[in-house]
This record gives sequence, C-alpha cells and structure tokens, in this order.
Amino acid sequence: MPRNVQVNRRPGATSTPTPSASRWKTRLAYVMLTAAAFGIAYGITRSVTRPPAPPPGMVLIPGGEFVMGTGDDTPRKNEQPAHKVRLASYYMDATEVTNAQFRTFVDTTGYVTTAENEPNWEEMRKHLPPGTPRPPDDRLVPGSMVFTPPTTAVSTEDAAQWWTWIPGACWKHPEGPGSTIDGRDDHPVVHVSWDDANAYATWAGKRLPTEAEWEYAARGGLAGRRFVWGDDAPGDTDGDRANIWQGDFPHRNTKTDGWDRTAPVRSYPANGYGLYDMAGNVWEWCFDWYRADAYLGRTAPMENPAGPDTPWDPSDPLAPKRVTRGGSFLCHVTYCESYRPAARRGTDFDTGMSHLGFRCVLSTADGTRPKRAPGAGRNSPTQAVHPRTASRTP
Repeated sequence: MPRNVQVNRRPGATSTPTPSASRWKTRLAYVMLTAAAFGIAYGITRSVTRPPAPPPGMVLIPGGEFVMGTGDDTPRKNEQPAHKVRLASYYMDATEVTNAQFRTFVDTTGYVTTAENEPNWEEMRKHLPPGTPRPPDDRLVPGSMVFTPPTTAVSTEDAAQWWTWIPGACWKHPEGPGSTIDGRDDHPVVHVSWDDANAYATWAGKRLPTEAEWEYAARGGLAGRRFVWGDDAPGDTDGDRANIWQGDFPHRNTKTDGWDRTAPVRSYPANGYGLYDMAGNVWEWCFDWYRADAYLGRTAPMENPAGPDTPWDPSDPLAPKRVTRGGSFLCHVTYCESYRPAARRGTDFDTGMSHLGFRCVLSTADGTRPKRAPGAGRNSPTQAVHPRTASRTP
C-alpha cells in the first residue's frame, strides 16, 4: 500500500481505499512537478528551434511574408507590380559597413579595391555602345566618381553636372587626393564596387542581402508604409529621421540633418528591427542582378527569391548592373525620393561612388539560402576584376 494513504473501513465494507488530505497533497505535488517538467522541456525545445542570438553587430530579422514593391501610386515602373514574398529568418548588420571595419579587412588581406586598380579599356569597351571613343589616358587611371555640387541651379536631367571622375579617389580618399577618412571611422565606407562589397562579405563569413531581404528588413515590420518610419514625408526642415538632402538639389544643401555628405552610422533612429540608415546616408549593394522588369510575371508568394539571372536596364542595356537600395545623402523628393523602402535602381557592378556602400547578412542556423526563380540559370557573381565604365555617369 502506498505511503501516506489512510484506509477507513466501515464494518462489513470491502477494502476500498479512500484518499485522505495527505494523499491529495501528494497528488497535487505530482501534478505541479509534472507541469513544471513539461514547461522546462517546452522551453528547451523552443530554445533549440529558435535561431541563436545574433552575431556581434547583427540583428535577427524574423522570417515572414510581406508585399514587395509599390502599387499604382508611383511613376516608377521598376517597382511594379506589388507582389507577395515569403522569407526565412536571417541576420543583418545593424549598420552599414564602416571605414574602420573595411580597414580591418584591407589590413588583414591586402585587398585592393576596384577604384585603386587601373581600368582596362579593352574590357570596358565590351560594355559600351559600339564606336564609343577611348577616353583620354589621364582618365584611364585609378579613380572613382565623386559628388561635386554645382554653384548654381542646373537641370536634374543631366547627372554629369554634379558627378566628376576624380583620379585617386577611393575609399581612403573619398573626395579625391588630399582628402582622408581620419575622424570618420564610424562613417560608412564608400567608393566600393559590388566586387569589393562581395569580397568583404565573403571574408567576414557573410553575404550580400538579396533585394527581397533588403526591402523586407528596411520596412521593419511596417506593412504597406511609404517610408521606414511611416507615411509622413520628410520636409526640408526635418533633419531628425535620415541623412538625405535638404534645400535645392544639387546646388544648395541646407544641411538641416547636420551633414554635408555621409553621417556616422547610428546617427538617426533605428527602424522596427533595430537597423540603422535603411533610408539615406549611402546606397547599399544587394546580391541581385538589376532588371527594370524583374517584378513582371512573378507569382505569389515568392519563396526566398535571389533575383533574375541576367541584368537589364533599358536606359543602359549593355551595362551589367547590380541592385542598389536605400537612397543616400543626395536623395531629395524633387530628384529621386529613393529613401523609400520600395525604391530600387541598378548600378554598374564595377563602379564605386562617393554615396555608395553596403551591409551584410547571414543565413540563420537552418541554412536557408535564397532561391533563383524557376528556369533561371547561374546567378553567381563573377570573380574577375572588371573595368570601371568611367565614360558613363550615374
């Protein structure tokens, strides 16, 4: 007979035990212990299936479904049609890669960026219209595109009015020879080509985000909103949300946000996922080839898409371009308004500029990787050193 059980018998009754108060306490204790054990086991199960804590400097972007692109409220056809995309969870750098981080990469590996290599004209001409004249020898030297604001108002239809090819400009000399990044360790690195960004990501054990991953993360959980902070458009007197242009683009910058060019990372509030500068500061490279018609014919929901197999920009059809996202300190509503999370553009993947950087992502422990669209062929970056198309302006 179990302990702590009292048996009370009536005269002539069978020996059926009746639980006493002590026995009820024992049973209650057993139930409580069982529940506690189940709770502990459930907690262990959850901790095993939940992605581990983010690596240093990264945040977890939970998997989910969202509407990518915009509807009919924009004249930018490359953002249409809006369509559903479903993504697995991943980690993303909380900030753009900084000068200090990129310096560590260069010091460790001896890497030489695209802007520090001499262009190869024979390779360049393959991506230019037939008959394009060879640039002068003084332009076929290491260098990069630098924003040089005009002194008076100019047409925003001609980007050559504010972009200049400057020999010697590179990530260490962002405004050209004589300029340095001293005191700018926490600013985003610029003048990096897609090849440079991809090389850094590989060295860091990470990768560049897909276009879908970038947009989903930029929205920060705000479904259907025009900006990363909501729907109210920033004005020229509002400098607290992002590092974008205030004033008259491109000749008069009132610097309401406090910065003429790049700003230190974390200078503005993070979005809902804890990511900084997903609007403005610098454009950011994505993994995908850029196609202006990439969204046409997509069926919903797409699962972890890695973008099209080939690039195509109708305004520059020979140029192999990768997607860039997020806008920069040069964006203004009168020119591009590309600080919207849906905004997208293509940039020559062998080109660096003074408003172009990147951040990295990392797949979570489940190993999920982006998938190409059905029927797509190889969609991996070429590892060769590519020329810069210095004769084209962004």
